Amino acid sequence: MRRVEIIAKGDVQRVGYRDAVQNIARRLGVSGIVQNVEPYDVRIVAEGEEDALKEFLRAINIQERPIRVEELEVRWADATGEFQYFRILRGDWQEELGERFDVAIRYLQRSIELGEQNLAVGRENLSIGRMMLEKQDQMLEKQDQMLEKQDAMLEKQDETIEELRGVRSDLREHMDKRFARIENEIAEIKRAIRELGGSCI
Repeated sequence: MRRVEIIAKGDVQRVGYRDAVQNIARRLGVSGIVQNVEPYDVRIVAEGEEDALKEFLRAINIQERPIRVEELEVRWADATGEFQYFRILRGDWQEELGERFDVAIRYLQRSIELGEQNLAVGRENLSIGRMMLEKQDQMLEKQDQMLEKQDAMLEKQDETIEELRGVRSDLREHMDKRFARIENEIAEIKRAIRELGGSCI
């Protein structure tokens, strides 16, 4: 078992830091105390297994608003076993009440900041959504134009097919007449040859 005595400096008073330290200590099975010291620091004494205390030191170096630890002065020693659990040593009730109000105000300010950030993100997402809808409308318009062109091409294709059918029909009619005339001419030639006394095979 080891003991660590810490002085935390930075934004550590009136920001809920002692509560956070107590929660971390309980989670890690560390015993000890945490208290405000004049004028702006927080004193922490913790005892436990060395690995748990090292993790405790990492965890209490909080950089999350409104808490901002700038420095941890650390002194190691052997454990004394004087603490049964981890607790906050509080000052007089007026000071503690004032600190609670300060913490509440800071959390309220942070909530307002987060709300404003979320609102800004929401507006940005709405703007992006509108832009995407406009682009989608443009794409649908282009798709409609392409469908109109495709319909026009299909109409021309139908017209071309009809024209080809007409040409084929005219050609067949022309060829039928031509073959009929050729057959008549052949028949006349055969008849003339026979009249001249010739024979036609």
